[in-house]
Amino acid sequence: MAMGWFYLSVLALCSLGLMCILSTIYWISYWQGGFAWDGTILMFNWHPVLMVTGMVVFYSAASLVYRLPQSWVGPKLPWKFGHAAMHLLAFILTVLGLHAVFDFHSRRKIPNLYSLHSWLGITTVFLFACQWFLGFAVFLLPWASVRLRSLLKPIHVFFGASILSLAIASVISGINEKLFSSLRNGTNSYSRLPSEAVFANCSGMLVVVFGLLVLYILLASSWKRPELGMQAERQPIWTRGWAGTR
Repeated sequence: MAMGWFYLSVLALCSLGLMCILSTIYWISYWQGGFAWDGTILMFNWHPVLMVTGMVVFYSAASLVYRLPQSWVGPKLPWKFGHAAMHLLAFILTVLGLHAVFDFHSRRKIPNLYSLHSWLGITTVFLFACQWFLGFAVFLLPWASVRLRSLLKPIHVFFGASILSLAIASVISGINEKLFSSLRNGTNSYSRLPSEAVFANCSGMLVVVFGLLVLYILLASSWKRPELGMQAERQPIWTRGWAGTR
């Protein structure tokens, strides 16, 4: 029963992440004119979709790899590769999202990096890049000593959760900025809460709920991979019900 509850939680989290992506796509498609890759505003429209998909959903999925009980037994190296590869995919989507907005701004002679949203976003991406390269160099390549890895692991975990928190803040401020810029006329202003504003606000709240649940799983001790030799002492709650049948 406990094991079933664990996988039900994982399924619910995956569904919530998919809803975040689909709701962003629907918002942009229905109210903002859809997508293109031609330097127009339709190219800019890729930015929110790619950032939500890469920096929030795929980043979260990569961060949760070590929370799966299957990763707690056998060789750890394949899971390290999976963790790094999923983060790399998230980073590639993020870079494409940045390219969409920077290219649109350069074609329209719009200044870059002037708003709080852009400062938060570029800081998040910079920290993500540093985090990935440091993780690859220290935890995936064989040169680093066990002592060095043990010293850097808490820092790696801290910045992993911090980057996700910053990504959520960037998404929320980005949704808000987009709505303020597109809902400006008197009959359809943001303050009147037209249907687009309600839907986009709900999409933002969905991202917040998803991010908070991911952060809870990342920080909860019962979901963490047990250290070597401590499995019996720190047996997770979802394995107690079926440990005797193995």
